Amino acid sequence: MDLSALREEYTRDGLNSDSLAPTPTLQFTKWFEQAQTMQIAEPNAMSLATVSADGQPSLRTVLLKYYDDKGFVFFTNYTSNKAQHIESNPNVALMFLWLGLERQIVIRGQAEKIGKAETMKYFLSRPHGSQLGAWVSHQSSVITGRKILELKMDEMKRKFQQGEVPVPSFWGGYRVKPEQIEFWQGRPSRLHDRFCYQKADNNDWNIERLAP
Repeated sequence: MDLSALREEYTRDGLNSDSLAPTPTLQFTKWFEQAQTMQIAEPNAMSLATVSADGQPSLRTVLLKYYDDKGFVFFTNYTSNKAQHIESNPNVALMFLWLGLERQIVIRGQAEKIGKAETMKYFLSRPHGSQLGAWVSHQSSVITGRKILELKMDEMKRKFQQGEVPVPSFWGGYRVKPEQIEFWQGRPSRLHDRFCYQKADNNDWNIERLAP
């Protein structure tokens, strides 16, 4: 199938140095709030790229649950493929793609586990079904059918029908501590606007415009 004629001309907005926030966290907040206002579906969905110990890259979508100047936090099963990759190589990349705004954000940095207290605080805020789901799935392992998950969920419902659902020991959060964050705005004729915040030795941020 030839897709060479399939293209969109990006004309929605522009990005210049005068409009940039002084830190990438503030700039991310500005764009994220605009994505929410525009009702972009799942604006906190982000691609997470990892590399295994033998150098094989992998990509999947996870959900950003909160962020601040320290980094961007997501949660997962600590026995999953992504967790095993991070264990051997903490260098990761994140990407947010908001086509409705003709924008993307790419974050490069290192992932590290968050503390148990921080994990528990988030876990207790999850809906009951999501808490049970964390116990059900041994993420990335091979299963013979969906019935196994349904039976395991029924078992967890019975087991934890009284009281709070405890946090599984094999489940928790990672914080991606950014070293570089790029903001990309689509422009006409593929002359896109790209600005990169690079972490400096003094923990300040250097900002550079990149060629599209």
